[in-house]
This record gives sequence, C-alpha cells and structure tokens, in this order.
Amino acid sequence: MGGGLTGLSAGYVLTKAGLGVKVFESDSGVGGLSKTIEHNGFRFDLGGHRFFTKEKRLNDFVEGLMGEELVSVPRKSKIYMRNKYFDYPLKPLNAIFGLGIFTTIEILFDYAAERIKNLIKEPRNISLEDWVVSNFGRKMFDIYFKEYSEKVWGIDCSRISAEWVAQRIRGLSLASAVKNAFFKLNGKDVPSLVDVFLYPRLGIGRISDRLKDEIEAGNNSVITDARVERINHSDFKIKDIIIRHRKQPLVFDGEEFISSIPITKLVNMLNPAPPENVLAAASKLRFRDLVIVALMINAKRVTDQTWIYIPEKKIPFGRIHEPTNWSEQMAPEGKTVVVAEFFSFKGDGIWSMSDEDLSAVTAENLEGMGFIKKHEVIDSAVIRVPNAYPLFDVGYKELCNEIYDYLGRFRNLHIAGRSGMFRYYNMDHAIESGIETAEKILKADRCQLTAIG
Repeated sequence: MGGGLTGLSAGYVLTKAGLGVKVFESDSGVGGLSKTIEHNGFRFDLGGHRFFTKEKRLNDFVEGLMGEELVSVPRKSKIYMRNKYFDYPLKPLNAIFGLGIFTTIEILFDYAAERIKNLIKEPRNISLEDWVVSNFGRKMFDIYFKEYSEKVWGIDCSRISAEWVAQRIRGLSLASAVKNAFFKLNGKDVPSLVDVFLYPRLGIGRISDRLKDEIEAGNNSVITDARVERINHSDFKIKDIIIRHRKQPLVFDGEEFISSIPITKLVNMLNPAPPENVLAAASKLRFRDLVIVALMINAKRVTDQTWIYIPEKKIPFGRIHEPTNWSEQMAPEGKTVVVAEFFSFKGDGIWSMSDEDLSAVTAENLEGMGFIKKHEVIDSAVIRVPNAYPLFDVGYKELCNEIYDYLGRFRNLHIAGRSGMFRYYNMDHAIESGIETAEKILKADRCQLTAIG
C-alpha cells in the first residue's frame, strides 16, 4: 500500500525473491515525493532530491539498479539573507564579511557561552529552539534557524520537537561546520555537509520508474490510480483491503501487507476501528504540505547553485533549485527551469492561491533577487503536494508510540517509510526502510518453511 520509494523497494526485493507482489499507488504515477514531473519538454522534481548514503550496500543497490543513468553532482548551496549570499555549509570568512565583524563576534561569544553553560549543567532540550540555542547559541538561532524553521514548519520553534532536529542535523555543530570549512573534510562524518551526490540524468523519479519496471518484469503488478479505502481485519490479522481503482471498488487479499501510506490515514482505514486512544493519537499528528512552482526560463542558466535557502519571511518560498545544474537533460537546450518550494498547510492562503498568481509571485520575487527578468518566463507549472513532511510537534513521539504499540500487534501488517512511520526519512532511508521490511518478511517466510519441513 503506497508506491513511493519505500513501497517500490520492498516490492522489488520481494519480486527478486520470487514472491507474488501487488503495489497500489493512489496517484497517477509512482514515486511519491521522489517524483519527476514532465511538462512541455521540461523536467523537475518535487523539490530537489539528492541520493547520498554512507551505507555501501544501499549505494550498490541504487547503482546496480540505475547503471549509467547516474551522474555525480557537486553540491553548491547558498543561504540568501539580508540581500546577501552566505555559503552553506558555513565558511568563516564569508560569514564575517557577510554578517559583519560585530555580529560574527556576538555569534562566537554566544556559542562559547553555551558551551561553558553545558559543561556546568546538562541542557534539557525539549524544543527545536532549546536544541539550537544549546548547540549554536542564541544569536545564531535568532539570525538563521528561527525564521527559516518557522517558515518551513508553520509553527513556533518552541513547539517543534528537539528530538527531530537532533536527528535531522545530528553531528553538526558550529565547530564541525567551521572545521569542515577550514580543513575540507567533505562532510564524511556529517551527512548534512556532503559535497557530492548521485542523481539520475532524467530526474530523481527515474529511480522509482526503474523499480516499477523490475517489479513488472517479474510478472508482478504496480497499479496506479488505486486508493486504499478500507483494511479489513480479524484477530489482529489483515484479511483483505478495499481499493478504489478508477471509480471501481476492488477487493484484494494477501498473506502480508506493507503500508507506506500516511500512518494517520492507515489507522482510520482499519475495520473494525482501533480503540479510541489510538484514533485520538492519530488525530493529533499532522503533516506539512508543499506547493511546488516551476518556472520555465528562456535562458541557459540563472544560477550556479544546487540549492538556495531563503529564511526571510518577506520572500514567500523557502528554497529554490535549478534542475539543469543537476543534469543538463532536465530542460531543452538553451533553456532552464527554476523550482520554488512554498511550505504550506492545505487550505491556507498559499495552498488556495491560483496557479497563475503563484507563478506571478514566484517570478516577481526571483526578479527582485536578481535571478531573472519576468519577460524571460515562457511557461510555468504548479504542483500541490499534500502530506509532504511529518510535523514534529513537541510530544509527537509519545503519540507515535501509542499507535506503534497497537499496530505492532498485527501479525501480517508492516509499516514502513517516511509517512508510514511518521519519520523524517531522506531518500536513502526510505529505500532502506522498504528493503529491510521485505527482508523481514522473507526471513519469517524461511523460518516458517524450515519449521514445516
């Protein structure tokens, strides 16, 4: 249930092991968030997605699947703030001349003060604000983290769980960023600082396409436009699922069921319904939605960057990237495409704005930043992406544990992936989650055969 990277990776492994598999995806195409959109000769992803992993097995898996389709892309990222550009990761001289010597001294003094304070008393980090101030200092938090984090997540930093940010930026501190800048460690020990990543020439969606091809080549099915509506169970065992495929309700049974659909939806599809405490926990978990605006530009390039992060709220989008800097085949020759990410909640002002207005706002701001002239825009496309990111409010982990405890009692239901487990998974983690779930099923199947034999 779910045809993103997790579901497809699980289906691929099970197919290669000779099992019968059906993958159901509610959208018209596979890939979920890691999808590539084709629009009038231009290609763009739903946000810039890189593939990088320190796990050799996972790297071999993707390289074996994609072969010569992969290219190595150097990461070049900037932060646009106060009408200036700052290197990301941090480079000390750039920070000094960009923010000014006095602001930089304040940052360093704040950082040193927090280090000393943490030696005297271990910090009690509950929120993102607590964690960032403890690790970077108050001045750095106020200048960069606060505004950008609240722009991305749509809630105050004091309400965002520290458990998430510690996982997301694990190993990264002001000291490690400075060390990386001076000694060029290539971020080998800090995934957030990696300098080179892999990318398919025709967009990140090609990984999902290849997984689908391999599943179907093994005489199994990947069915799109197939929305799960009900999951029937008895005595903590799934009996069958009801799928609506092109307006027709269909029933499918199976031995094992893998779900990478949002855990909040999964809980509400169960029939009979879960206990009230589980439903209540699911109702309190939220997702952040995303609006993607792609502008097709009559120019060969408008930036030389992989990503540009934009923390200030006066500019409505939070990040931009230019896919042709990742692969020249993402646009017709002599033209380019710029993708802006608007973080949103379904139904808010951004989500409800017309495609035309969103494109116009994007073009106006890009012109104001000096990237384009509005007359260079020759086409545009807008994609609304619901449930893009799990929203990690303070207390989310306890809510998840309550749901995990209940779902863990099912003998043939396996939850996996970013939305399926309500975790912030990068691409490599999503693929790994699918592989590990499939291997768990195969291991149990082998054990059962041994016991029967």
